[in-house]
Amino acid sequence: MPALPRPSSGPGSRYTARAATSRPRPRPTQHTDIAALARRLTARDLWLVRMLHEHRVLTTHQITRLAYTSLRSAQRRLRTLHHHAVVDSFRPLTVTGSAPEHYTLGPAGAALLAAQAGLDVAALGWRPTHTGRIAYSPSLGHDLGVNDLLTHLAAHAHTTPTTSLTLWLSEHSAARRWGDIIRPDAYAHYHDGNRLLPFFLEYDTGSQPLARVEAKLTGYAAFTTTTGTRPALLIHTRTQSRDQTLRHRLANAARELGLNVATSSADFTTAEPWGPWWAPLQPGARRTTLASLTDHWPTLSPATGLEPTDADTSLTLPVPPQPPAAPKARS
Repeated sequence: MPALPRPSSGPGSRYTARAATSRPRPRPTQHTDIAALARRLTARDLWLVRMLHEHRVLTTHQITRLAYTSLRSAQRRLRTLHHHAVVDSFRPLTVTGSAPEHYTLGPAGAALLAAQAGLDVAALGWRPTHTGRIAYSPSLGHDLGVNDLLTHLAAHAHTTPTTSLTLWLSEHSAARRWGDIIRPDAYAHYHDGNRLLPFFLEYDTGSQPLARVEAKLTGYAAFTTTTGTRPALLIHTRTQSRDQTLRHRLANAARELGLNVATSSADFTTAEPWGPWWAPLQPGARRTTLASLTDHWPTLSPATGLEPTDADTSLTLPVPPQPPAAPKARS
């Protein structure tokens, strides 16, 4: 398959996608025995299936940091899940080096989720072209950036037990709840000790004009007024220069609208987005840790619309960012 031209900037600029899976799989039987398959899957496998439905695409490294103790053990289990079509995968072509395997929901995984929810696979939104559409999506780089930041936050609990990411809603789930007012790239709850930071995330790749980014603030102000809740708004950019440009452009609007906004960039956060890289959008504010933003904004409160309703199904309830604990071996 010929390579697609690489965009010079913006989402997808790092990748030239290859839609075909890199590992052949035995030809599937006409009908997958979902009940038999489900008996072979662990609680962690089922959690991963839900995560891939929620967040669309996760790399080997992202899955490893969330749910496995080593890259080798993750790769071994993912190969098994791929063999049974629970997950699908592709590996984007890069200009230099190689990209990790990228995992998406496979046909058997989609059938399993649909059966659990009492739906047809089509009602799930899954199509046979699912992986190809993600691989060739111009937003692939953007989506991976969002997922990388949030998986690092969730995995931080492995080494710092006082922290946790207890809620992580994807762009799709956030739009289903609040899409008539705002469409953030993610919504999450980050805990550090007794401090809770509820936040919306805008992951800025530099492809949108400054005026469009500024216009989003009006929606977040309307959300605060309509719901009476005050989550923080975190804006993450690709570079420090873009960060400074946005801060200059948004400062007055954020102040006039009464929004709690902080910014950072990939030049700072690297693999530790919880660190002292976040600068409140206030005059003279210094960069501080993610948890310490709660000290700047004591009136923060979680967003509304998170409580389960009668209309919710197993597919619309939030997926825990961490897998269930493995059962303890009997003595």
